[in-house]
Amino acid sequence: MDIADAVAFVRDNHRAVLATRRRDGGVQLSPITCAVGSDGAIVISSRETAIKTKNVRREPRAALCVMNDGFFGEWVQLEGPATVVSLPDAMNELVEYYRSVAGDHPDWDDYRNAMEREKRCVIRITPDRAGPNVSG
Repeated sequence: MDIADAVAFVRDNHRAVLATRRRDGGVQLSPITCAVGSDGAIVISSRETAIKTKNVRREPRAALCVMNDGFFGEWVQLEGPATVVSLPDAMNELVEYYRSVAGDHPDWDDYRNAMEREKRCVIRITPDRAGPNVSG
């Protein structure tokens, strides 16, 4: 599977498991919701205090297994360099992320205030590998 096809799959399927590296080298798995940013990067909303955020800051690479809503059936794996974007720089991406996943919010001021209260940030993954490429 090429990267463009995998990213296209993410545009319509937002449930995923994120893999980052722990300090001891082990794998940290986190169920997340993801979207595709305007530049084609995979975007995840997180909190500054979350382990996944700390892991990405320490080791800036991550992988995702993105599944369809029915769980069984089509899925994609994406991996690549990852960065964390903090507030206030992350606010526009958090709004774009919400719109991609859930549509319009009934009160955008309330949403923005909640993002600040919760110390939200954005994890961005720029895919450089995609799969699956074989089946067993």
